[in-house]
Formats: sequence, structure tokens, C-alpha cells
Amino acid sequence: MAEFQVELQMAAVATETFLDQALVARNNPAAPARLLEAMRYAALGPGKRLRPFLVMETTRLLGLSGDGPVRAGAALECVHCYSLVHDDLPAMDDDDLRRGRPTVHRAFDEATAILAGDALLTLAFAILADPATDADARVRVALITGLAQAAGAAGMVGGQQLDLDGEGQDLGEDALGAMQSQKTGALFRYACEAGAILGRASTEKRERLVSFGSAFGRIFQIADDLIDVTGDATTAGKATAKDAGRGKATFVARHGVKGARERLEVEVAAAIALVAPFGREANVLADAVRFAARREA
Repeated sequence: MAEFQVELQMAAVATETFLDQALVARNNPAAPARLLEAMRYAALGPGKRLRPFLVMETTRLLGLSGDGPVRAGAALECVHCYSLVHDDLPAMDDDDLRRGRPTVHRAFDEATAILAGDALLTLAFAILADPATDADARVRVALITGLAQAAGAAGMVGGQQLDLDGEGQDLGEDALGAMQSQKTGALFRYACEAGAILGRASTEKRERLVSFGSAFGRIFQIADDLIDVTGDATTAGKATAKDAGRGKATFVARHGVKGARERLEVEVAAAIALVAPFGREANVLADAVRFAARREA
């Protein structure tokens, strides 16, 4: 686990360093100061940076390092941060706290929060389109296409709509899994796919890593559902005990705490098995799975 913690911290520092430079006034001379300040607040706040870590670690597993994985990870983090800004809005989850701080619409205002999220989303594609991400235009197009699919109506945004539609309803197991696979799983799946694209992985390795990303997303979501029931706002960095009050469809609502924890154990074993063929080089990814699962403990 120590090596994982080191790699996670290195990925976080690399991501934050890149975004700090990408969001300074001298690199955005036409951007209104208040908008840029809100973007920085959203993107540079405390965070584990798990998604960029997965991009960087999967490329490292395939023998690649350098600026490309950092840039792709930062682009993905822009999309993730934009989604949090919009998720927190009164029309969505109506949260006042995120990562232990006031949410962007509370620190600024709703209109600025919406625009900051929009700007972070579009920044992500500008980062991926830059030849500095990869000299091969085909690789850049694959990264852009994959992120657009993961973030859009068939991915994260579609999952958010399914989440809203499912409030107060008893979703079946398949519908619940599909919703979570889009809402939470799509960006984790893309993180591993991006690493495979940058690392020029074989078809077999790419499929294995994408499946691992999907499993990681399920683990993260189940743990998140458990945190909402068993955690507190100080530990979680956001309001808890909200899902049940809004009638959210979650693993805990369907299976109970005990059932969700049992499902979590099964998913952890399956995810670790997916990367086992990579040998000892995959130990960091296996530890990442354990870390994601134990966040609620």
C-alpha cells in the first residue's frame, strides 16, 4: 500500500501543477478574472485525484510516462470537477459542502458556478487536442472521442439523468447497475481506457484494463453509497445521509449495509483478478482497489 500512496500523491501533485499553470491569467488573457478564479477554486481544491492517477498508472503499467499521461489525466480531472460543480447546484443535489469547503455556487454564485463548470469541460478537450498530449493525431482523436462518449448522454450525464429519474423508485438490479455504470463508472472506465490508448496496449490488454476501470467504478460507487449511510460530513468532506431522504436508488437502499459490503468484497476480488495477469507491476492498481473500497471503513 505504501507504493500506491506514493504514486497517488505523485499523480495528484502532477495534476495540480499542470492545472495550476493552465488556469493562470497569463495563459488565459481573455478570460474574465472572476470566471478564472471560480475555475481554479473548483479544479484546485482538495481531492484525491484518483481518475488522473488511474490514467498515469495504467500507462506506467504499459511502460509509458511523461507529459502525455499527465495531460490526459488533467483533462479528465477537468471533466470530473465540472461535474461536481454542476452536481452541487440547487437544481441538482443542492449541496453546500464539497471536499470540506463551500461548494462553488456558495463561494461565488450560481451563474458563475455554471459557467465555471462549462469552461472546465471545454478546457478538457483543448488539453487533449494539443499535440503536447501525443504527437500522433490518431491517438489524440481516440482520447477526445473516448472522453466525449464517457462524459456525454451515453455516459456520465446520461447516468445523472437516470439518477434523477430514479428518485423514489425501486429500480431493478439491472437498471441500478446501468445507472451507476454511466454516472460513476464511465469516467473511471475512461481513465483506464485513456491509459491503454496512450500506452498503445494490445486489444487483449486494453479490454482487460477497460474492464478493470468498470469494476473500479462499481467499487467506488458502492463505497460512496456506504459513506452516505455510515459516514459523517467531516470525514466525507460533503453532506451525508442525503440519499435516503431523497429516495435515491443506491446499492445500500437495495441491499442494505451488510449486502452492500458483501457485494463490495466480491467486486474487489474481481477487479484484482483482472489485473493479476500483469504480474507484480499491477500491485499498485490492486492496492488502489483496496483503497477505494476502504474509504467507508
